[in-house]
Formats: sequence, structure tokens, C-alpha cells
Amino acid sequence: MLINRIFNGNDVVFGLTENAVNGAVEQHGADKAVGFPHTAYCLPCYYAVTGVKIKTLGELQEALKVVKSLMTREHELEDALMSGVATALCAEFIEALKYLDGAQPYEEPCYGHLADSIIREMGVPLVTGDIPGVAVILGAAPTAQEGVELIKSYQKQGILVTLVGGIIDQARDLGLKMGYNVRIVPLGYDVTSVIHVVSVALRAALIFGNVQPGDAGALIEYTSQRVPAFVNAFKPVDDVILAAGAGAIKLGFPVISNEDENIVEVPGALIAESEVSSFNKVSLEARNIKIKITQIDIPVAFASAFEGEIIRRGDMQVEFDGSRVDCCELVQTKEMDEIEDHKIELIGPDVDAFEVGSKHSLAYVVEVAGRKMQSDFESVIERKFHNYINCIEGVYHTGQRDMFRIRISKEAYEAGFRAKHIGEVLYAQVMNEFEAVVDKCQVKIYTDPAECTRIRHEVAVPTFNKRDARLDSLTDESVDVYYSCILCQAFSPSHVCVVTPERLGLCGAVSWLDAKATNELDPNGPCQVITKERPIDENLGAYEDVNEAVQKYSQGALEKVTLYSIMQDPMTSCGCFECICGIEPFSNGVVIANREYAGMTPLGMTFPEMASMTGGGVQTPGFMGHGKHFIASKKFMKAEGGIERIVWMPKELKETVADRLNKTAKELYGIDNFTDIVGDETVATDPETLVAFLTEHNHPALSMEPMM
Repeated sequence: MLINRIFNGNDVVFGLTENAVNGAVEQHGADKAVGFPHTAYCLPCYYAVTGVKIKTLGELQEALKVVKSLMTREHELEDALMSGVATALCAEFIEALKYLDGAQPYEEPCYGHLADSIIREMGVPLVTGDIPGVAVILGAAPTAQEGVELIKSYQKQGILVTLVGGIIDQARDLGLKMGYNVRIVPLGYDVTSVIHVVSVALRAALIFGNVQPGDAGALIEYTSQRVPAFVNAFKPVDDVILAAGAGAIKLGFPVISNEDENIVEVPGALIAESEVSSFNKVSLEARNIKIKITQIDIPVAFASAFEGEIIRRGDMQVEFDGSRVDCCELVQTKEMDEIEDHKIELIGPDVDAFEVGSKHSLAYVVEVAGRKMQSDFESVIERKFHNYINCIEGVYHTGQRDMFRIRISKEAYEAGFRAKHIGEVLYAQVMNEFEAVVDKCQVKIYTDPAECTRIRHEVAVPTFNKRDARLDSLTDESVDVYYSCILCQAFSPSHVCVVTPERLGLCGAVSWLDAKATNELDPNGPCQVITKERPIDENLGAYEDVNEAVQKYSQGALEKVTLYSIMQDPMTSCGCFECICGIEPFSNGVVIANREYAGMTPLGMTFPEMASMTGGGVQTPGFMGHGKHFIASKKFMKAEGGIERIVWMPKELKETVADRLNKTAKELYGIDNFTDIVGDETVATDPETLVAFLTEHNHPALSMEPMM
């Protein structure tokens, strides 16, 4: 009965798809372009399964024959599951037709198709477990309250929640905040919109897993083992939904439903659960998702799902802004007898005393002590404050050091959130995450303006200046070891970062000091010591030690890498890179695009298209992923001539790195205001116009030795 229902649902969807595709061809012609926006994979699911990119309606029509071939009818469970895959591909075809002629078929709150950039942005939190799972909630809950409680239960655990169908209206009716920034993503009302989360899973395999398009076996193995997704389907579950669920099960995603009629359980795959309140527990057990429980004594939720929450001015109770008044955040190492563990002290008035919407000073000093604590760890701990505070529901943090901004929302205030609760969060997270070196911790929170001024100028700024002087003196030559980072291997099994003082991890989040601290905190963890005693070519950044390390930590997938070259054995990328650099042959230079840039580059490629050549742990001479900080490094492409090769980058990125990049150009080459002669999208997005601009400004790349 179950198999027959899946076959029936598949037949219904295929018939609808065939009619829709044939109708589109008749109306627009076979040469009409088709595909999803902001992706390098055209129709990502079909491309992942077959290795074929569909670009026209005629090709889409031909692809129906391939889908039909998957619809075998041997009345075995495996045949039914393959029919589920066929159903998923049909859903993708139907959804793709909605985007013809650049249409925008989805309106707020629905997202529809998710761009490649969002998937790459998810890479690091998926690897670190900040996103421990992906929930797909389909249909309408028995009551809106039950549905919202289920959503919020996942959100509080950091799980990315996607919504399809009536649950979206139920969430809206109860005023639930939704959006990718809070990890609740309404996809659409049609059941076919579920394909957009399937697309996320399959593109993750291509981007991070080095799975080759068309290798269906490797694809299914990757999604089953490395993409922790599951489906919650509310009754009634009709044949079409059941067929779509079969596709999810084939990819390794269990389906949990409260359907109590005509459902035959498949252990570990199709699970009946009558109580919606038990969906969370059953789903996590079925997918073997372990949630790290963090108990913090605050009156609002604390979870990584709130990291992207934005507090608008009209929604804030109070604001602390270091650009307008004296603010700072600081970690100080103390002796054990100087600290009273878990003491949280407020110096000055609490939030109750401030007018709604007002701006005030704030300083918080986290004092730590431990037998293994080192001053080098202070900045590492400090850097985590941004994440810790942003995980508080209704609290927004941006910036760092003495240039941060914190907003507390009216909702959080009304729930009872006060200044001391910032201290509770900082204490709990520092003790939790740095327990290997921190034995005792206390927090002092200053809201008294005079005290904030004193702490900022007499304590914090001198400390920051001292640290910066030390960091500036750290070079690749001044240290005895580098570090590996294989944190992203959870999604990109063959990728290894080699982190040096002048080349941080390509995600932008792991500096040499971070890697050093990680190694000391967890000697068997993702960051291991790499010696540099046997150089092969120091201009290339080639070492026998490094090659041996990448061979070991990539399980033999890599033989050698260079640290300073884009052309010879460049370092691999996982897909989490902040930027991509690619050679531009007309100008004899390189183009850099950052993840946030959605436009065209002079390479004739967008960021997602460049990324499709670079991620997944592969070496692609002429392309490399890297962090923003690396752009101004004296080691950037040192083997090919360094930063003088940079000819174009998006205006926003150029402005972000301008001060440091101009300083490096002046020190190395005597060039003033180097970024003024680097093109951007306001100047050119094609090579001919770019070369004309570079010629006019006498850019040095034009007269350098050819790169190829």
C-alpha cells in the first residue's frame, strides 16, 4: 500500500510537470533560458544527480525522459524511493518555471530558491555544530500554538528551520519573527517549494564535499552522513507529499508524521508520532543529532539561531554605542586569589533607569584566572563575545573592542533582561568554552559614564595597543611553527587550511593565535602543529613539512601545497571562504570577489560561478579562496608578484581593506593610495573596460611578467 501510494503521487507530479514544461515550450520556445538565480548550478538538484546543466526549456523537456527512467515500478521499496527522487526533480522543474524571464515568484515572508552564497555562509556553523541540524516542517499543525512551539523548540537548539505550506500562516498569525537571520526560513506554500531545501543539501555536497555532479551514489552517501536534515510532515499526508517524502528518505532524511491513517512505518525512515510535542525528540533521535545543552540563568532564550537577529531602532529599549560614547569590552588575566568565581558586579545604573530609545556608555571587563591561562588567549576569548551576546534572544551586538554597539530590544527588556544578564552569558560561555585554561571567572559591568571613560582610555586602549604592536611584529619568518585547521572537514573531507601569522584561515575566523590557542586548549583537536624546518622554496611558501602535514590530514587526497602562490599547488578551499581570487589574463592581474557581492566580475563570472571552481577541497591553479584580512598581507600571492597583481574588487570590499592594503603597497612598492588604481564595479565589469582604466592609471600589473 505504501509503495503504491508513492507511485501514485509520483505519477501525479510527473503528469503536472510534463504538462507545465510542454506548455512553457509551446509558449516561449525551446531556446528560452531557464534556471534559478544566484547559483552556478542552473537547476542544482538535476545537475547534482545527473551531472547535466539545464539552461533552456528545450533541455528541460529532454530531461523529462531522464526523470521518467527513474520511475521504475518493480514494487520494491528501493523503486519507490527512486520514484521519490523523480518526484523531487519534477518539483525542481515546476519551481524553475516560476523564475522565467527573471520573475520573482516569492514575496515576503517566503524565500523560494536560496542563493549559493547562503549555503556557503552556512558552512562554518554547520561544521562547528552551531547549526546542529536542518528541520523541514511541512503542512499545517493541529493548532497554530503547537506549530509555533515546535518551531521555537528547534530554534532554541540552533537548528535551521524551513517551512512549507500552512505552517507559515500559523507562524505569522502568532507573530513569530521569521527570516534567515533567525534561522526560520519560510520556503513557500506549494508542496513543490520543499525542493529548495533539498537543493541546499545537494549543493552542500557539491560545494563542501567534492562530490562530482552525476555521482548519485556519492551524493546520497554525503547527504545521509553529513547533512543532518529531517522532515516533520503534519497530517493529512496525501500521495504527493508521501512521494516527496520518499525522495527525502532516499537522501537519508527521516520523515516524522502525526498521520494516523494509511501510514506504514519504515524503521528509522518513516516514523509515526501522534503527539506534535514529541516531534523534536523523535526527530533528533532519528537523525542522531546531539544538542549541547547550555543552561544560563537569563529570562530569554539563548541559542546560535539568534546570531543574525537585527534590532531596529524603533524596537530597541536601549543602545550602547562605542562610536558615540565611551564603551569597551576587555578580558584580563588575574591571579587566582584575585577572583571570586561567578561574581557579577554592576557599577552604575541598570537598564531600568534609562529612557526608552536612549544611548549610553557600557564597559564590561571579564577577569579570568587559571593555571594554564596565558595572556595570548585574552584576545581569543574577547573575539568570542560578539557571538555570545548575539546568541541572546532580543540582543544585538556588532563591532569589537571599544567600537561595539549593543541594542537590547523592548521585548527582551519586558521579559526581564537587564545588564547583569550580559555578565551571566559571558561567564557561562567563557567557563564552558575555555574550561581547559579558565578555572575562575568574574565579570564587572560598568554603566557609570565616568567609569566607562576611565576603563576605556586608561585600561582597555593601552591593552589593545600593546596587543596590536605584538601582532604587527608577528610574521611567518618570526615563528617556528604553523598550524593546520581541519575544522571544515566535517563537510569538506579533503580540505586542509595551513594557518600562518600572515595568512589566516580562508573563512576569516581562524588566525595563527587562534590556531595556537586551539591547539593548546585541545591538543588532539582540529589545529595541529606543522613544523617548517625543511623549506623547498620560501618564495613559493613550499615546505616538505607542510606537504607531509597536508598529505596526512587530507588522508592522502592532497600531495603538496604552497602558501604564497595562486598558480602552483595553491591551498585548497572548503567553500566557507570570505573571498575568491582568480586570474584575469587581459590585465595580467587578479580579480577578487567577496561573498556579499552579487554582481558580475571582469572574469565573466559571478561569485557563485567562481566558487564552483574553487570549493570542495580541490586545487585549481589560477583560483584560490581566502579571507579578507589576507588581501593586505605581504605574503598575498608573493610568488606571482604580490598585491600589485590586484586589478579589481567590489567597491564595498575595496573600502573595507583600503587602509591596510594602501599601507602594504606603500611599504613594499612605494605606491600611494594603491586602491585608487584598482577597478571596481562602478568602473568596469568587463575586461576591455577594465584594461582601459588600468592603462589610464598606469597600474603596475600591466608591465609585470605574464602569469601564464
